[in-house]
Amino acid sequence: MQTSQKRPSSAGVHFYHQPVRGIYQMLHSDVCHDSSSQGTTDVSFETCKEQYFTLESCPAPTAFVDCGDSPSYGSVSSKRTPFSPQGSQSWYSDHHQSSDNTYGSPISGLSSVDDGHGLKHKLRELEISLLGLDDSDIVDSCGPGIANGGLQGAPQFAKHNWDQIMNNNPQLDLKGVLKICAQAVSDDDIPTARGWMDNILARMVSVSGDPIQRLGAYLLEGLRARLESSGNLIYKSLKCEQPTSKELMSYMHILYQICPYWKFAYISANTVIAEAMANESRIHIIDFQIAQGTQWYLLIQDLAHRPGGPPSLRVTGVDDAQSIHARGGNLQIVGERLSDFARSCGVPFEFHSAAMSGCDVVRGNIEIRQGEALAVNFPYVLHHMPDESVSTENHRDRLLRLVKSLSPKVVTLVEQESNTNTSPFFHRFVETLDYYTAMFESIDVACPRDDNKRISAEQHCVARDIVNMIACEGVERVERHELLGKWRLRLSMAGFKQCPLSSSVMAATQNLLKDFHQNYRLEHRDGALYLGWMHRHMATSSAWR
Repeated sequence: MQTSQKRPSSAGVHFYHQPVRGIYQMLHSDVCHDSSSQGTTDVSFETCKEQYFTLESCPAPTAFVDCGDSPSYGSVSSKRTPFSPQGSQSWYSDHHQSSDNTYGSPISGLSSVDDGHGLKHKLRELEISLLGLDDSDIVDSCGPGIANGGLQGAPQFAKHNWDQIMNNNPQLDLKGVLKICAQAVSDDDIPTARGWMDNILARMVSVSGDPIQRLGAYLLEGLRARLESSGNLIYKSLKCEQPTSKELMSYMHILYQICPYWKFAYISANTVIAEAMANESRIHIIDFQIAQGTQWYLLIQDLAHRPGGPPSLRVTGVDDAQSIHARGGNLQIVGERLSDFARSCGVPFEFHSAAMSGCDVVRGNIEIRQGEALAVNFPYVLHHMPDESVSTENHRDRLLRLVKSLSPKVVTLVEQESNTNTSPFFHRFVETLDYYTAMFESIDVACPRDDNKRISAEQHCVARDIVNMIACEGVERVERHELLGKWRLRLSMAGFKQCPLSSSVMAATQNLLKDFHQNYRLEHRDGALYLGWMHRHMATSSAWR
């Protein structure tokens, strides 16, 4: 089902056209079981007390932490993730996982590489199991039913028996219910989708629950928005109801401190650039997501201690105007802060701003000077550029060709290791469920579940991207991740060759992970670094020239 399709008028339509304060209303279970990195989450209905819990009702942080080393924040429009974190096929089909994604594993036995028929069969079996019925019960109760006609037959039997479903199944698999809802949405089976979402799923999720319950709350919101063809409206509403600059930086700082994703990007890229520029006296860095410029404080410190004296450093910062909100001002603020810091370190420094989206950058926006060694930095930003499946201009590949024409000495690329760009909706949903389950688990081990600041950080820095991936299509969907194997093909087509990462890059990032949970994994493979949470790759860092 495409989001352009219109649904019959209902209370739900008006519900989603309200401001953000109303769109996250959901039933909250105060029974929260311990999470597990493996298996499923069970929620008991027999002991649940139902109460309404909205994201707006979560108290705001009462104090703000020092944001001196808070993560760079890209465009407010789409990059609020602990990293920051379009229809046709390109290079090769996104329907299949790349060999680069060996950490990725199917969820509850359902793989995103299934051919569709087998997947629907497994979903039918799953729904039958959750309903506590067998094939004959369903055939007798609703004609063709699930066993013979897909999911459409199920709601005819089940929609009047939700209490019976809950009584017969006091413990339900939340991941399984999420996938049943997503498959029904994908099949345009609105009665089934609404029945499961409103009567079952809404009672199983909670923004203060375990990781899958919290993720389920945002996935439910995305599914509802997709049904109402209002994904982009909600996405914009969330943007309009954004917190103050100080609050937003506080939320980003929380995730920056408790998760290594941004520090992984900064340290790996900085080490690569420092090595590539070891013998250069004049350095120019183009950062395609400068945000607050946090990354370059570390490099300036490193350059200040170079034997023989520091080189001169010039930074061109690219970032769209909407990031003014996160910084509390325009890019001039970033330049002034970096200049002051470089001066204190004795590093000759110059800053240039390009206040625009990377999609809009052309050759005339970048000043190239003879005698300068050029480094280009892409930190969790290229996946926001529309490709050939969205626009004939294909800004993703156009920008790579433009950068190659500048003859950089090194290009650093850090991206989420996820496959959501051109995958069909249901496969994208399963991939999003798998990926963000790992992310929410990694947050969970570092922050109490009842921590209001953690709730606000997930709401403002993660939820909207999840809604965008689930509810939006075409140009409205800006969260379009690709696996490293796909980036390799794009960069190769643009004329780049991969640079193997040195042992010092591996050592620097390994040292970083000493401060984080032991479930984080680091792998050096095929010339790139893979940061993982348990058995799931989360991000990759690579270098090119």
